[in-house]
Amino acid sequence: MRLPGRHSLLWKLTGALALFCLLLVSLHVDLERLFIQATSRLPASTKALLRAYGQEAEAAWREAGASGIDAFLARLREREQVWAAVVDGQQRALSSQALNGDERARLDFVRRLDWLVGRPGGTPTFYVPFSDGESRLVMELPQRLNPRQHLELWNLLLQRIVPAVLAVLLGVLLYRLLIAPLAILRRQANALHADDLSARAGGVARRRDELGELARAFDHMAERLQATVSLQRQLLRDLSHELRTPLSRLRVAGESGQDAEQLSQRVLQEVDGMQRLVADTLELAWLDTERPRLSAEQVELAALWDVLAENVRFESGWSGARLRYEVAGDCRLHCNLNALAQALENVLRNAVRHSPAGGTVRLGGRREGACWHLWLSDEGPGVAEAQLEAIFLPFTRLDGSRPGDGGFGLGLSIARSAIAGQGGRIWAENGAPGLRVHFQLPAA
Repeated sequence: MRLPGRHSLLWKLTGALALFCLLLVSLHVDLERLFIQATSRLPASTKALLRAYGQEAEAAWREAGASGIDAFLARLREREQVWAAVVDGQQRALSSQALNGDERARLDFVRRLDWLVGRPGGTPTFYVPFSDGESRLVMELPQRLNPRQHLELWNLLLQRIVPAVLAVLLGVLLYRLLIAPLAILRRQANALHADDLSARAGGVARRRDELGELARAFDHMAERLQATVSLQRQLLRDLSHELRTPLSRLRVAGESGQDAEQLSQRVLQEVDGMQRLVADTLELAWLDTERPRLSAEQVELAALWDVLAENVRFESGWSGARLRYEVAGDCRLHCNLNALAQALENVLRNAVRHSPAGGTVRLGGRREGACWHLWLSDEGPGVAEAQLEAIFLPFTRLDGSRPGDGGFGLGLSIARSAIAGQGGRIWAENGAPGLRVHFQLPAA
């Protein structure tokens, strides 16, 4: 099984889920441990308060003895609501009331102020020594002074709220990563369905994952659909326009009172022109819409040129010396013979049509890597630089000729479609003099 590329959605989703799991583990383990460590000792303010209580107890002992201690403990218990005692070095109570067994047991687990608080959830007992180093104040840590008094709230935050927030962020990330691009594609597809042929995927097509590939395929489909519909509409408009002229001539011929022979010749002439016009238009529409995969074979260009040149000499009366074959080497192409013959014949007829009296048409070429670069040049007037691309558009006749005396302006359009269907390329440029049409085709 082949793994997807490094820009695949698989790795993005895997990374997002791995990051989410890692953050959850950190919350439950690392952050909780850090919080416990940060609250394991008394803060300086709490230590200062407990020392102040110790000083107050020592002052009460020195001033009033046991009765002073009793009064101090009463005030302390009322203030902090905790157990407290004042004992000497032998752990005997300095108050008037002796310690019971449970209270004596507590004295075995007292802590200095700089010691750890102890396990979470416990109630630690600390002592504050008097100045004589023997007596001390022993008291439970008041809950309000416990650094872990908000431990349950922190646990709720770390174990419930933060994971929920992370889950929401993960959902937002997945939405932006997956759902938002799909929503854009759905919206553009609906626009395409509503005849908005300019709809494109936009920024989604710049992604390098599967969604980017889908967006680029959508854009390619939309561009092809727009071009096809535009071409068909243009062909329909132009075809209807081109058919008006021969139909008008037929109408005039029918109403002119010509004899049967003349009328028959005129009808045959106009019908033949209309038949060629419709056939060329349908062929161009078929090439552009269907974009057929033409079977490729090895084509001897010299032999093909001999056949095409012979046909042109028969139709135009040109001599063989005016149709020159100047391709370097033994040129063999890997393409469809019929499609190449049609394209080359259309360009050749166009060159002959625009050549001056006594002009020459040349076919040249050279091998360039895996392709042959061919060019067919004439000695005609050439084409304005701004019109070099326009001559490949359907029904383009720059000399203003009408059907029957200058073609229908479909020859170069058909040639371009035929060459493009074989993985080739065709373009034009002005020579010195005349027009030069270039072909780039795969070599055999």
